[in-house]
Amino acid sequence: MVAALSMMATGVCSAGPIYWTDWTGADQDPGAGFQGQGTITTLNSTVTVTYTNSSGIGFYQPSGGTDYWQNGQSGRNDAISPYTSSVVDNSPTGTDIVALSHAGPQTLQFSQAIANPVFAFVSLNGNGYAFLNQDFVILSVGGVDGNACGYWGCGGVTRSVVDLGGGNFRYELNSSNVGGSEPHGAIQFTGAFDTLTWNSSTNEYWNGFTVGVQGTAAEVFPPNPAPEPATLALLGLGLAGLGVSRRRKV
Repeated sequence: MVAALSMMATGVCSAGPIYWTDWTGADQDPGAGFQGQGTITTLNSTVTVTYTNSSGIGFYQPSGGTDYWQNGQSGRNDAISPYTSSVVDNSPTGTDIVALSHAGPQTLQFSQAIANPVFAFVSLNGNGYAFLNQDFVILSVGGVDGNACGYWGCGGVTRSVVDLGGGNFRYELNSSNVGGSEPHGAIQFTGAFDTLTWNSSTNEYWNGFTVGVQGTAAEVFPPNPAPEPATLALLGLGLAGLGVSRRRKV
């Protein structure tokens, strides 16, 4: 397996709303592969998301259809959703989902750097995802810690680390079949990213996903502001006074 994340910065995740992808349009790949696009609208920005899978997918649902993000098959309740946690306040919006069916690499590209992406998954039954040299945390799983089961039921997931040698590690999310065979939940990566690439481990029809963010990198990780001119002047006067004081003591 080969997987990678292009990471540009790091930061600390905190509780709050997640801005989920609004998937739109249809397959833009004229061949056997798949390419779809969506947008993430944050407080101050609109980010274009492009998903590419050279092997194709199971199906693409950019609007309408079944709400696979609901609790079981009984509607929404974010207080006990499989996709909410102390970090994520809101489950994926709408019914938008990308359904995977083939093993192999796939890529998400963002038109500008985004912060602390959250990857929500449906029915990771007998499958798994692998990321090269980029760790993640499991935020929530259906049927665990008071969370409701997902649309297809409950099931556990595990995080494992494989030492590939040469300073490279593969971080894996796998179905554990503990508590059921239908894991639904969310994981998160910490930092600023412009690309997210992973490998699905097996052919399986189907497991689905979407992606959300805490904001753009500029919104969540703003640069340290330069001191205001007045502050610089006061600092200069303070240092000058310190110099005079020292000279008087000599």
